[in-house]
Amino acid sequence: MSREVISERSFEHIGITLEKTQEIRRPNLTYWQDAWRRLKQNRVALLGLIIIIIYILLAIFGPLIVSYQYQDINPARMNQFISKEHWFGTDRLGRDLWVRNWMGARISLSIGFIATIINAFIGAVLGSISGYYGGKLDLILMRIIDVLYGIPYIIVAILVMVVLGAGIKSLIIALVIIGWIGSTRFARGQVLQLKEQDFVASAKVLGSSDFKIIFKHILPNMIGLLVTNLTMAVPRLIFAEAFLSYIGIGIKPPECSWGSLAKAGAEVFRVYPYQMFIPAFFVSTTMLALNLLGDGLRDALDPKFRGLLK
Repeated sequence: MSREVISERSFEHIGITLEKTQEIRRPNLTYWQDAWRRLKQNRVALLGLIIIIIYILLAIFGPLIVSYQYQDINPARMNQFISKEHWFGTDRLGRDLWVRNWMGARISLSIGFIATIINAFIGAVLGSISGYYGGKLDLILMRIIDVLYGIPYIIVAILVMVVLGAGIKSLIIALVIIGWIGSTRFARGQVLQLKEQDFVASAKVLGSSDFKIIFKHILPNMIGLLVTNLTMAVPRLIFAEAFLSYIGIGIKPPECSWGSLAKAGAEVFRVYPYQMFIPAFFVSTTMLALNLLGDGLRDALDPKFRGLLK
């Protein structure tokens, strides 16, 4: 029985061709593009992001929508309920609460974000240096942090506010003065893991300086986790600002924040409950939205969780 030589032309390709099998079907994405794609799949986190964006836009443009100023006093319109003229009503001095709430949002969100960014920067630098070099430097810094951890932040904040007086700058200093501790310990823990990786050993063999290794190789590899940690820290500082203003050592009238507005509303809560509910609602939903966004960023940026999302 003779064997027939079967050539490639004897077969007919149906469906997928050789060229198609060699095509790269998945688009080439950068780290941040892939993280954004994963974040969009998390609807709860995306909802938190949308809420934060809406609040930021209203804080910027909300006071410009109406013709009232946040410090304008009108005795003829004291304690008016929600109406077409005053969308959030008025306070006991006749000031429009729509304008005051969004002016308060500017201050509360600004303090929260600025203090968090400063804390994250200080923590990333100190934690990276401490974790990379170790030794006596690490020992001394960790013992200082242990001592500071034993001091309630509210006591430090009150002392700072008493010395420097009320105001936005004083609040930021009060929230930063020991707020960097958590970021430092977090960054140190990440550096202790990363400095044992092969890419760090390769950089040392190639003669890279310690400064270059820390800021070019180690920090970029933990930037995703730092962003996640930063997002989770913002609601804590917003609440801290609101609490300090609520107890009367934060923002002073005629300036306003969500905390000071809630304090003023609490004084007339039984008669005009809306004056406290409105700023309290914004504080609560802002903290909830930031926590939801932080969870979503953790899942999208942390390599440990990336396998859980398609």
